[in-house]
Order: sequence, then structure tokens, then C-alpha cells
Amino acid sequence: MRLTVAQAVVRFLARQWSERDGVERRFFGGCVGIFGHGNVAGLGQALATSTEDLPYRLSRNEQAMVHTAAAYARAANRLATLACTTSIGPGATNMITGAAGATINRLPVLLLPGDIFSTRAASPVLQELEDQRSYDISVNDCFKPVSRYWDRINRPEQLPSALLAAMRVLTDPAETGAVTLALPQDVQAEAFDWPDELFARRVWHIPRPRPERAALAHAAELIRSAARPIIVAGGGAIYSEATDTLRAFAEACGIPVAETQAGKGALPYGHPLALGAIGATGTTAANTLAREADLVIGVGTRYSDFTTASRTIFAPGAAFLNLNVTGFDAAKLSGLQLVADAREGLSDLLEACAGHSTPAAYRQRAAELTREWDAAVDAAYALEGSPPPQSAVIGAVNAAAGDDGVVVCAAGSMPGDLHKLWRPSGPGSYHVEYGYSCMGYEIAGGLGVKLAAPEREVFVLVGDGSYLMMAQELVTAVADGVKLVVVLVDNSGFASIGRLSESVGAERLGTAYQRRDGGPLPVDLAANAASLGATVLRPESIADLRKALDTARSADATTVIYVRTDRLADDAPSSEAWWDVPVAQVATTSATYAARETYEANKRSQRPHLTPPG
Repeated sequence: MRLTVAQAVVRFLARQWSERDGVERRFFGGCVGIFGHGNVAGLGQALATSTEDLPYRLSRNEQAMVHTAAAYARAANRLATLACTTSIGPGATNMITGAAGATINRLPVLLLPGDIFSTRAASPVLQELEDQRSYDISVNDCFKPVSRYWDRINRPEQLPSALLAAMRVLTDPAETGAVTLALPQDVQAEAFDWPDELFARRVWHIPRPRPERAALAHAAELIRSAARPIIVAGGGAIYSEATDTLRAFAEACGIPVAETQAGKGALPYGHPLALGAIGATGTTAANTLAREADLVIGVGTRYSDFTTASRTIFAPGAAFLNLNVTGFDAAKLSGLQLVADAREGLSDLLEACAGHSTPAAYRQRAAELTREWDAAVDAAYALEGSPPPQSAVIGAVNAAAGDDGVVVCAAGSMPGDLHKLWRPSGPGSYHVEYGYSCMGYEIAGGLGVKLAAPEREVFVLVGDGSYLMMAQELVTAVADGVKLVVVLVDNSGFASIGRLSESVGAERLGTAYQRRDGGPLPVDLAANAASLGATVLRPESIADLRKALDTARSADATTVIYVRTDRLADDAPSSEAWWDVPVAQVATTSATYAARETYEANKRSQRPHLTPPG
């Protein structure tokens, strides 16, 4: 079949499917992009004339389109994603931040940036990076460190192997992340006689590896000998759709479950063994039991420093049992490695530990700690004020979300408050990007979630800082008729970094939005959202906010709810945990020296966790 390279790429992508547990689905839900020099004559022409099932959507920012693809992949439990195409030069490099976020969060996205001429006939072309070391370097080489697979297609003959390698990585739960195929603009337009087999419908099986028998026996022995075990559920528990098995295992063995940011919702709020969030942004219930635990069972977690409270939250002699599809993560904290799919591993553990359960007194203590935390959250949700407290705003959105809602957030003070306060209805109801904590992710990510799960109501919580960095995808949502409920929280600055700045002696430098003379900025973010095509509501109280949320939920189009809050308020209950942020050893203020003393005291509580399991 004679096609150009770009036409071949489009045809191939449209015929890729994923399969797990006998259920097949298209792997690429479409292509998002912005055309320009380097891709318009190749992929642009191919998409415009294609009859294949690969719908194209125009994005408004290249970084945002990758966030949209990553959010789509997460909402689809990594069984599907979007392809992203850009021009060469700035269009390509704008995608690097999104690529880093996707790889850090272990989410499959395919990046197709245009590239310079392979023939070098007219070098240097527009936007070409000239490097004295080699003519085979372009800005697309910047994608190498943040891609799980990277290739440049300099000849048509290279395309089949590159496409198959890309799909292998994208569909491998242990290896997945951003994949970059750099496409020189002349090669994109070059025709070639392709073998028909390249375009056959291809189904990629997503494996569910089982744990090794000896490791499983050792793991069961650890669990049976533990008096105070705790489970830490991470994103892998949700991606592998292991939450029902997790619940069955926890109930059978009487083990309380704490959740990371990516794992929140693994157990629904209200389950007797659900402790909620763990770590620096965790609940006091989870963190108290973590400090007392003699065995920590990690399920699909990579143990970020927020999860471990910078390695201060777990007891010095605690043993770790790590069930993870990735050996790299399973080996962390000197844990016993149970390398397997989360659902299959939990199922085997359930069988191996049959008849074992923790003492009733331990389970009762977990329930009492959770009730105490619930009371603190109830109090935070019930706060009133003018402007409304952020915790009460979260409570109102949580109530409006109901059982079918999804909250989307990424950066600022809200992710920490959400992790502690949000009461998830189950897996998929909580979508906070906190592996990279990328400002600007929120609206673009909400778009990806809605595209992947159109039956769910998507509530985007975004602060003024993130909104000012990347609000453009409101236009995409309006143009494509994709409904979002965006709660824009404006406190005229950076609340999270402001508090952190103050705690380390930086005195909130650069964390308030104001004129050079100290006066307020004459900026109206609500008017800006309206100018981008969204319906805008401006509630001034929590009661007004509840009414606005009801209105937005019943609407057919994207609505932005603009809420003012107090940047200096810190109304969420404390996690009573620590996060390692170094403080200057030498300063001119007593506050900084005091902060340094506190920092050094906390550093002394950090643990290497080198104890062999068992």
C-alpha cells in the first residue's frame, strides 16, 4: 500500500487496540494538536484526508495537549490515550513539561513533534537548532530524558519498527510513560510502499503477571506474623482495577488502608477500614497508624516523599512488603519484592492468608482514629466567612460531585487540602496530578478526563496561579462542546508557597499578586473566563456557591464558578506530618534560625529503612 509516512502513521494508530481481561478498546481515542511549520504538510494533510477512526481536536497550547492526553490515559486506567502532534521548534519544546509529567506519573502518551529536514537540503531551516557537534541534533533531542522511548524517523523503512516499539512501551504497565517519535518534515511527506500487515488490526494484550511463588509464601508469612499492619494503596491499585480485590483482602485480614494521592479512592469514604490519605498531606488517622505499624504493605505505590513524609512517618523497625508491577518500585525501602499485577497479587495474598485477621482491638482503634479525623473534616467543611474559607469551598464541591463526579486538581494549596479532606465515592472519583504537581494541568486535565469518561461530571478546582499559567483549554472545551465545571479559586497569590516561604524565612517574597507600589492588581479573572466563552457565576458565600454548583451541574456547557478566598488563611486540619524543605543555615532573622532548628530536629527523625523484611 503506497502512502506517505504521515498517512501511514495515522492509519497505523487508528488500528491499535488494547485488551485486558478479554475486553478490547481502541488504544488511541484521537489526536490532539496544533499545526504549523513541520507537521501541517505531513500529519496535517494525513489527518485531514483520512477516513480512519482517529478524530482530531485542536488544542490551544502544546503543553496543555499533553496534559489532556495524560489525564485521558489516567481516566482510562492506562488502557487508552491520545496522540499529540506539533510543529518543530517552540511547538515541540512546549510539550516537554507535559512529557515529563506523563513519564513521572507512569502514564502513556504518544508525542509526534515535527522535526528538521532529514535531507539537510536547505539547512538551517526555520526553528532549527544548529549544533556544532552534529547535524543530527534538534530541539527534539530534549525529549530523550523525559521519554520512555524516543526515536527519529529519518527514513520510511524505519517507521514500522519504531511504531511497534512505541506501542510496546505504551502498553507495558511497568515501562509506560511518554513516547516520542520525531518526524522530519520532509520524511513525513515521503511516499513508500508499505506491507499490508502493518495496517492490520492489532490488539495489544495488557498482562497481569502473577507473583513468584517463593516471594508469595514469604509475603504471607510476614502478614501472618504482623500485629499492626497497614496497607498503602497507590495509583497502581486503581490502574490495575484491583480495588474490589483490595477491599476483599483488607476485610478478610482486617488491615486498615491508607491512600496516596494517586491511590485516593481505592476504598470509598465510609468503609470501616478506610483511613484516607497518608503522609505529609495525610490524615491523622493514617499517619498515627503508620507510626505504629510493624508491617507496611505497599500496593502499587512508588513511595514519594509526600507519601513517606520524607521518610519520617513509618517506625524505624517497620518491615515493608511491596506489591508492584515494576520491580524498581517494589524494591524501595528495603521491602520484600512482590513483583506482580496489583489485582493478581492481592488475590494470591488473599488465598495465602486465608483465615488470618488482625485483632479486633486493632481494627477498633483504626475506626476510632478515623472518626476523630472525620469530626475535624466536618468542622472544616462547616466553616463560614467572607471571603469563604477554602476548606468550605472543597466541602461544597465534594457534596455537589456526588457519586458520579470527578474532582481534578494539580498544584497549589488545594491538592494538599483535597488529599486530606476530600471524601471519594470510589476509584476514578479523585484525579489530582501530584507526581509532578504541574501548574496549568487542571483545566487541560479536566478536558482529558471528560473525553475519556463523558458520562461523569468533571469538577476542576484551579487556583488563580494555575489559571493564569494555562486557561486556554477553556476555549477547546467550549469549541468542542465538552462540558466542565471549573471552580476558580482566587486568593490573589500563591497560598501554598506563601506559607512554605514564610516557614523557611523567605518572608512570602513573590507570592502575592500586586502592583509594584503594593496596591491590588486590576485583574478580573472571571471576566477573562467569560471572554474565553465560558458561562461565569460569581458566588460570594458558601450558600451561594452551593446554588452555583447546582446550576453548573445541570447546565449543558462549561461553567466557571469564580470564588474569592483568603490567601493567608490555613483552615484545613493539620496532618501532623513533615515534609523535607531545607532552611538556610545562615540568616539575618531570628525566625529563620528558629525554622532551621526545627528543620534539623525533623531531619534527625528521618530513617533509612534498611531493615531486611522478615
